[in-house]
Amino acid sequence: MNIYDTAHSLAEEIRNSEDGVQLRELRARVYADDTNRVLLDEYKRLQVQLQMSMVGAAGQMPSEDMQRFQQLASLLYMNSDVQAYLMAEMRMQKTLADVFKILTEAAGVTFDLPGNA
Repeated sequence: MNIYDTAHSLAEEIRNSEDGVQLRELRARVYADDTNRVLLDEYKRLQVQLQMSMVGAAGQMPSEDMQRFQQLASLLYMNSDVQAYLMAEMRMQKTLADVFKILTEAAGVTFDLPGNA
């Protein structure tokens, strides 16, 4: 089996895993509500901005954006379906990060950020 066949097989495993199925079901449920969709899109935009500012790519995140992010997080986590979706998404991100680490170690490639070496 070649590497690409193995990658497609792994993708299918992830897609059909309990976490993968649950994530898709929860995403469909929460994004069916327009208010949830708008709030989640803004939350994710601010989350990426925050992550970029933490690694220095975008400088310091403006305090009003940080406050908006915290307010959105508080609001979103009050909704049990949205909370379950965000937690499922975090579990999947952790799984994917673990798989990426395994693959990069096997390839002998490192992705250290400046200052973390």
